[in-house]
Amino acid sequence: MKIRSVLSAAVLAVTTTFAATQALAQDTFTLRLAETWGPNFPIFGDTSKRFAETVEKMSDGRLKVRIDSANKHKAPLGVFDMVKAGQYDMGHSASYYWKGKVPETLFFTSMPFGMNAMEQYAWFYHGGGMELMQEVYEPHNMLSFPGGNTGVQMGGWFRKEINSLEDLQGLKMRIPGFAGEVFAEVGVNPTNIAPGELYTALERNTIDAVEWVGPALDLRLGFQQIADYYYTGWHEPATELQFLVNKRVWEKLPEDLQEIMRVAMRTASYDMLVHSQHANAEAWANIREEYPNVQIKRFPDDIFEAMYAANKKLLKEAAAESDMAAKIIDSQQNYLEQSRAYTTISERAYLNTMAEVE
Repeated sequence: MKIRSVLSAAVLAVTTTFAATQALAQDTFTLRLAETWGPNFPIFGDTSKRFAETVEKMSDGRLKVRIDSANKHKAPLGVFDMVKAGQYDMGHSASYYWKGKVPETLFFTSMPFGMNAMEQYAWFYHGGGMELMQEVYEPHNMLSFPGGNTGVQMGGWFRKEINSLEDLQGLKMRIPGFAGEVFAEVGVNPTNIAPGELYTALERNTIDAVEWVGPALDLRLGFQQIADYYYTGWHEPATELQFLVNKRVWEKLPEDLQEIMRVAMRTASYDMLVHSQHANAEAWANIREEYPNVQIKRFPDDIFEAMYAANKKLLKEAAAESDMAAKIIDSQQNYLEQSRAYTTISERAYLNTMAEVE
């Protein structure tokens, strides 16, 4: 009798566990996502929408994501705090916006003179970048995932041509992240302004110059109507957005839905990179035709030399101030050295060859 009772109890436990698992598998979840971007913001906003659509399709409707744009939650640069506190389950933004709260977060968006998009994705997924990013976000009750890449960003719109370091002294410019710190070292007065306020700030001379993204998004904001000088990039060679997820929310999801989210985020990120390439090429063709006043410029050598030296100095200081920053910087620099050696004999060699042939 005792054996029969034990067996019955075991069968009951297994049956109960199976039933609970089945019930959980049928549960539906709705996650609220706060994005930094305004409603229907091109490319960036398209990425969060693609993610939400993919998640719902792959889960057969068991997991849905409701997106609140900046006009709804009224805090475009408050996404970190809202997801951390659980006001939102997820966020879509850029990691370097949080440098004032957690300085080490800025390394996961883009670094001046750093990796291009291909190199950076390789570092994230195969070179230890994801693990380092999680170390930074773990204490804040969040997970962070790559959220879409712009590729190389343009260096900004300027009302006046920049011919020397002297021209940068006291210049007010919207430029976030580590690049803003580098520019500050060479005399610029950097500031960060939410995307929806950029055009007005430049038009009203609140700022003298603005760095945003590239032709596709810059054209829509109308900077080409105000400034004639469009500088090539150095500061964000691979700007990665991010999906933030509240850790407690993540842990409540069944494993299959967690995996669906991972795949959907990774797919949306890839889609954003190729979308950016297409849209930028198309927009640049339009700018050349419709706004012949716009001139593409490269910063003079003395400015590049000063910025490169300032970047090295700031990296050294950041590494001295934080063991975590030192780990990230060391990882990125070692990976860049290895990866760039191959990029040089592949991508760069091909482009150089084509330039000679054409």
